Amino acid sequence: MGIKEDVYFEGGPHVGELIFGLLLGLTVICLPITAGAVVRALWLRYRITSRRITITGGWMGRDRTDVVYSQVAKVVSVSRGIGLWGDMVVTLKDGSKLELKAVPKFRDVAAYIEEKAGIGTPMAAAA
Repeated sequence: MGIKEDVYFEGGPHVGELIFGLLLGLTVICLPITAGAVVRALWLRYRITSRRITITGGWMGRDRTDVVYSQVAKVVSVSRGIGLWGDMVVTLKDGSKLELKAVPKFRDVAAYIEEKAGIGTPMAAAA
């Protein structure tokens, strides 16, 4: 029997990113941004638990990445959408990076990841 895993956050990108992307789609120049926002809204899912970070994405949601907190070296976040959502980069101890785009409550999620990873430095948030 495994150890219980408590879910802290589970869901997709913030709906505001989709709305903003659709509004930008009214201009022909921003159609790639709109397409990216729609694809993320359809197939990108995050699951932050007491044991790991799981990202399901890719075409039709077929790719899955799991990272345990012992692999996390650093978390950097930046706010978007007037601070309602944000992007995060989780740097692993082997130097690879994991991007989380348009995360709702990103400040709380970043602080939770840092706490679980035992990172002593405060979250680096850019305005």
